[in-house]
Amino acid sequence: MPDFIREGRLFRVVGFHPSHRQLFLTSEPLAVDRTTSQVEVYIGHVRLMFLKPIYRDGLHIRRAGAEEFAVLRERHGLEPGDAEYTWMLEPNGDSFVIGSNPSWREAEYKLMADREELYDTSKPWPPDYPVESGTVG
Repeated sequence: MPDFIREGRLFRVVGFHPSHRQLFLTSEPLAVDRTTSQVEVYIGHVRLMFLKPIYRDGLHIRRAGAEEFAVLRERHGLEPGDAEYTWMLEPNGDSFVIGSNPSWREAEYKLMADREELYDTSKPWPPDYPVESGTVG
């Protein structure tokens, strides 16, 4: 999947584990945006990130374009090899992460039962309920 697009959903940063360099973003079902599924995004091997705590209009995760990366490279002293691992989180390019290919999972919230997170490694995978998943890039 080249891009991950979920517009019109509220996403928030729910965790960053520095010892494993893992970033998690989640969109829970909300009546205000009329959603019924939970969506989680995972990015591993994070080396640098510029984030907002909340994304009110959703996410559009894609690899940084050449011009965008050139600006980020100059601004943040990035190496040329970082271009392959630089992910923009919004259409306007305000937020970015340098890390491995983002992956995502989405499932109907009412079917998650006692499972609080789709990336919960303490529970068996794949779960017993229908789930969609993919990787960006």
